[in-house]
Amino acid sequence: EVRLVQSGGGSVQAGGSLTLSCTASGFTFDDSDMGWYRQAPGNECNLVSSIVTDDRIYYADSVKGRFTVSQDNAKNTMYLQMNSLKPEDTAEYYCAAIPTTPLAVVCGSKYYGAWGQGTQVTVSS
Repeated sequence: EVRLVQSGGGSVQAGGSLTLSCTASGFTFDDSDMGWYRQAPGNECNLVSSIVTDDRIYYADSVKGRFTVSQDNAKNTMYLQMNSLKPEDTAEYYCAAIPTTPLAVVCGSKYYGAWGQGTQVTVSS
């Protein structure tokens, strides 16, 4: 069974930091395209960052220089280190194993691939 289990998240003041983790099982983690998506109420579900199979890394312009994605293949775990958080980063964050990690998807839809359970990140001003 393919599973993605998230941890981390929570509430922080602007300028603070949080780390999200996503531990995978049931598939070959280091052969998969992995991404972090987020969705705020009323907004689309958009790609925040991704690591694809040839080790290319993507960051949305809005998080470049502040967020860092990484993965530990020995632990089948992907991380998102989020620094200098802003109120506009407030959203539900999802990790996903989705081929080619499209920029916009329907969060949680199995049509695209496997998803973590989601975790709320709230940044107060």
